[in-house]
Amino acid sequence: MLVIRLQRVGRKNDPSFRIIVNEKARSAKAGKIVELLGSYNPKSKNLNLKEDRAKYWLSVGAKPSATAHNILVSKGVINAPKIDPVRKKATNGLSNGASVSAEDKNTLVETPAVNV
Repeated sequence: MLVIRLQRVGRKNDPSFRIIVNEKARSAKAGKIVELLGSYNPKSKNLNLKEDRAKYWLSVGAKPSATAHNILVSKGVINAPKIDPVRKKATNGLSNGASVSAEDKNTLVETPAVNV
């Protein structure tokens, strides 16, 4: 499965990102990418994006990461609401996609393992 994600290329304390299309199983740091769609500098808010190529990859079935989705929404490539990236990561571990509230987290008690 293909994903549209960010690849960090900046120096330490000076982030800069590439917007890439990559296989989901392959790390963004692996180096071998399918296609480079653009770049994003969060400090200067400079965003370069090949919108036509992004639309093509979305039409083929590539899924954007939460941050890449928000970049595509702000650029006007996708007509959808923005996603909270922190919330999406928190719900990934749940099987049915439901989120766990703060009250539920407090009531969950881990049972200690008993060695018999």
